[in-house]
This record gives sequence, structure tokens and C-alpha cells, in this order.
Amino acid sequence: MEKGGAESSIACARCGKPASLQCPKCAQLKLPREGAAFCTQDCFKEAWSSHKSVHIKLDALTLQQTPEGWQYCLKKGRTRTSQLPRFDWTGPLRPYPISKMCVVPDKIEKPDWALDGTPKIEPDSDLQKRVEIKTPEQIERMRETCRIAREVLDAAARIIKPGITTDEIDRVVHEETVARGLKEYDMLTLLSLVSRKLEDGDIVNVDVTVYYKGVHGDLNETYFVGNVDEASKQLVRCTYECLDKAIAIVKPGVRFREVGEIINRHASMSGLSVVKSYCGHGIGELFHCAPNIPHYSRVWHDRLWPDEWTAVTADGKRSAQFEHTLLVTETGVEVLTARLPSSPDVFPWLKP
Repeated sequence: MEKGGAESSIACARCGKPASLQCPKCAQLKLPREGAAFCTQDCFKEAWSSHKSVHIKLDALTLQQTPEGWQYCLKKGRTRTSQLPRFDWTGPLRPYPISKMCVVPDKIEKPDWALDGTPKIEPDSDLQKRVEIKTPEQIERMRETCRIAREVLDAAARIIKPGITTDEIDRVVHEETVARGLKEYDMLTLLSLVSRKLEDGDIVNVDVTVYYKGVHGDLNETYFVGNVDEASKQLVRCTYECLDKAIAIVKPGVRFREVGEIINRHASMSGLSVVKSYCGHGIGELFHCAPNIPHYSRVWHDRLWPDEWTAVTADGKRSAQFEHTLLVTETGVEVLTARLPSSPDVFPWLKP
């Protein structure tokens, strides 16, 4: 803590008592002393968990306003650098610089972590410990939101071809979402958080989550870029089949672990393994909540890039992913983000 000047009495940001100490990070960022002053070290420590969000918000605003834009991403987008991060990379894939954050109009409803990526309500919600049974009204909102998420993802799929940059895919997702008066959370790719031109033979994953009417719709698919080798075709098809087989067993009474066992068994029989970094999760008014649904049994090998978001295989080989938002019904399951009759025809195995 830094000792402040004696020019005037400022209230402690936590308890309201007269304060003469100032948060050193706020002083470094040249933030006003109001809201950054504390009466004692103990008060500062007690307030830190909530006070530190002020720094994150400023960092996020700085990233949006920075004129140079195109930089490498670190710490889930909260930090950027002009230099390629030093890291023991696996495989041929590398991060590329990314552009500035897309601007969402003020009139659009946003979740509580839209600005800085840090959820405020979610971590301490009791829905992290208990599974919420959705009301009919919530279910209808989820159906509408998930259909929109599917339409947005389909719009991204239609432009994928060699020469398109991942930044252009991000732009399409943003524009398609905002045009509907919504806010998309993330547009992630296997080339995650980069602006690289897609090359003939690539595979690319596009992950879209829409927030609308207070609920979320989440899905992703992996697409072929031009002429793809047989190993990649098999990888993507097997991944699609893993999700399909898992969905087929979903109904009341099925144990969570059975889902992972089905997925792991099918992947293993195809000579593939399952990455463990992320798992299925509950969703609704919160983006992530109970229950967590492991999609693996035991086998996994992966690493995390310096951006603290991109998971890659330890051996540098390719990976693929498919994701749906599911509603468990009395008799089975409803796929809320299912493909539509208008969805682009991009998967050969679905053709009659």
C-alpha cells in the first residue's frame, strides 16, 4: 500500500472511515483516489477480491481503445503483447496476433462479465452445487436462444474456405449476433484467438454462445477447410459420432459417468484419445453451472497455451470438437441447438 497525501480526507473504499493509504495498482494506473483509498492494510486485504475487478475493467477498456490492435493474446485476453510468447510449442500450429475487441452497442443486454470476462454472480451461486430444474418459461427462453445460436454458427460455417481469416469468421459471428439484438460471448477456433488465414487442408472449430432474454445457448462444430487428408476426416467424423452416441443415451436415470464412458469407448476404438481440459456443463441463466459432465474416462494428453485458454495436444496432433445444448425431458432428450433444414451441408456422412 502507498501512503497518500494529506490534502483532503478521503473515505475508505470498504468501511467509509478516513483513509490515507492507496491501492498501489490504482496508483500505477493513475486512477482517482476515490474508490482506491483504504484506512488500513486489513481493510485493503478484505476488499481485494472485489476491488481488483477495477483493474481488470480498465485493462479491458484499454484493449478496446488501443490504436495498434493486432497483438498476441495472454491471460484469456486480459493482457496482450507485441511479441510471440516464449513457450514450448507442440505441433506446427502457433498463435497469431488478434485484432481489437468488437464493440457491442450499449442498448444490447449484456451478462455481468461481458466487459472483462470475469463472472460476478456465477462463482458463488448455489447452482454450482445443485442442478437446477428449469421452469417451462425458462425452457422456452432457452429454445429461442439456442435456435439463434445455431443460426449464427451456420452463418459462420457458410464462409469457411481457404484464404478466409479467423478474424473474418469472428466478424461474421459478431455481426450476425448483434443484428439480432444479442451479445455473443465467444467465437473460438482450433486456431483459437488468432487472425490467421485458413489454409487448404485445415480443420477449424467454431464455438458460439449467445446470451438472450437472460439465458445462454451454446454449441460448436468442427469444419473442413478445402481438401482435408483422410486422418483429419476420420478424426472429425469420429468426434461427431462420439457426441451423437452420447446424446442417444441421455434420459432421466442415466449416470453422468456413462456419458464419458460412451465417448471414450468410441474414440478408443477408432485409435483416438479424449482431451480432458474442458467438460460438459449445466447452462441456463448462468453460462457454467452444475452439473459437470466429464466426456472422458481416463485417457488424455494436452497442454495449455500462454493465453490460458487454448488447449492443444501434447504430441502436437490435431483435435476436433462438437457441442450441443441439451434439454433432458421425461422420456429422453431434446437437442436445443440441433441442425436446421437450412443448415449448410458440410458433413459428408450426413448426406443421404
